[in-house]
Amino acid sequence: MGWLPGSPKARRRLWVVVAVAPVLALAVGLSLYAMRDNVTFFFSPSEATVDTAPAGRVVRLGGLVEAGSVVRGANGEVAFAVTDNVATTRIVFQGDLPDLFREGQGVVTQGTFLPDRSFRATQVLAKHDENYMPREVADRLKAQGEWRPEAEASPGAPLT
Repeated sequence: MGWLPGSPKARRRLWVVVAVAPVLALAVGLSLYAMRDNVTFFFSPSEATVDTAPAGRVVRLGGLVEAGSVVRGANGEVAFAVTDNVATTRIVFQGDLPDLFREGQGVVTQGTFLPDRSFRATQVLAKHDENYMPREVADRLKAQGEWRPEAEASPGAPLT
């Protein structure tokens, strides 16, 4: 065995590394495999295509609540549209909306797309004051050149 180190101490270290490496690799691989379902991707309405956000996959969808789009049903269901000024997606949510939910404001919803490409939200996150916009929404609007020039403060923080 010409490739083994000459020292018995070095040989022991090599065998320990050879024995531990596959166990460690297996543990990391299993951990990553188990966490794959807990990853939630963020999309704006124009980025949420059939390929990037297929039906049934849990994603976050963010943008501005379109003015005049909020329709409240008798059974507690609320339908509204979210836009990034390029595309619009219809959102359906069953439950109570946050107290600060308003038309024309930033919102992030979490849920799944249905086969008809409407979005069934399980959670709706809204702003905390009249000038707040979620960081992800602000970043997407900036990237698309749709950022409001009067709102140059850091995204994710109250604007003055």
